[in-house]
Amino acid sequence: MPSTPLPAAFLPFLLLLSCFASCGSAKSILRTLPDDPSFRLSTGRSRSPNNQYCDSWRLSVETNNAGKWRTLPAKCISYVGAYMNGEKYQSDSDVAAHDALIFAKDLTLAGDGKDIWVFDVDETVLSNAPYYADNGWGSESFNETSFDDWVYQAKAPALPSSIKLYNELLGLGFQVVFLTGRTEIQRNITEQNLLDAGYHSWERLILRGDSDIGKKAVTYKSGKRAELEAEGYRIHGSSGDQWSDLLGLPMAARSFKLPNPMYYIS
Repeated sequence: MPSTPLPAAFLPFLLLLSCFASCGSAKSILRTLPDDPSFRLSTGRSRSPNNQYCDSWRLSVETNNAGKWRTLPAKCISYVGAYMNGEKYQSDSDVAAHDALIFAKDLTLAGDGKDIWVFDVDETVLSNAPYYADNGWGSESFNETSFDDWVYQAKAPALPSSIKLYNELLGLGFQVVFLTGRTEIQRNITEQNLLDAGYHSWERLILRGDSDIGKKAVTYKSGKRAELEAEGYRIHGSSGDQWSDLLGLPMAARSFKLPNPMYYIS
């Protein structure tokens, strides 16, 4: 049966409905920052424009788009505190450790004790969140004296995802090397803290000696990796919270960046 043509008067109405459907969906896709501070996410939680900005700022930091920066934006202090104390930081760290473990399990090790994984210490295997909670979550300029006082308390807890990865790697036959920007004078207290936090059986703990003082982190750490390779070690993986922990030749076969929106080290 042939269809009856719609009266011409209905055509503007249909065009209007079509515009509501298509234009409305386009607006929801393109509208990235809400105008309304009470905008709610799918979880039902309130999300302010400040937190929207701080989400994007943290992504810029983690991808190294932000480059060198000294302190976090003042309006992001509460955001960073909530992030570091919340499930999101733990989830981000868990995913980084999970990806590292998947890579490690796919490797075939020589079994000669020369297959290693390099870990940074601060904010990688040990968490200084208790210190930064009392010092503005990175909103204050770094105070070396007060941070050293914290280090000598040897109370930094293990990052749960990192100690789990550490034990998994040992079980797979990797040797672990800790490569930290801490100084040689802090060796004993760092070893104590690592042991108290549950780490054990590492191959080596490398700290800055007198000749390393003043070197940029990326220069110091890449130089130590070169020394390890000169000794015959094969650096399969490297984990750190700073890009300077991971970049510079020679690099590990794969590097894994842990989250840290509190400070930047070049």
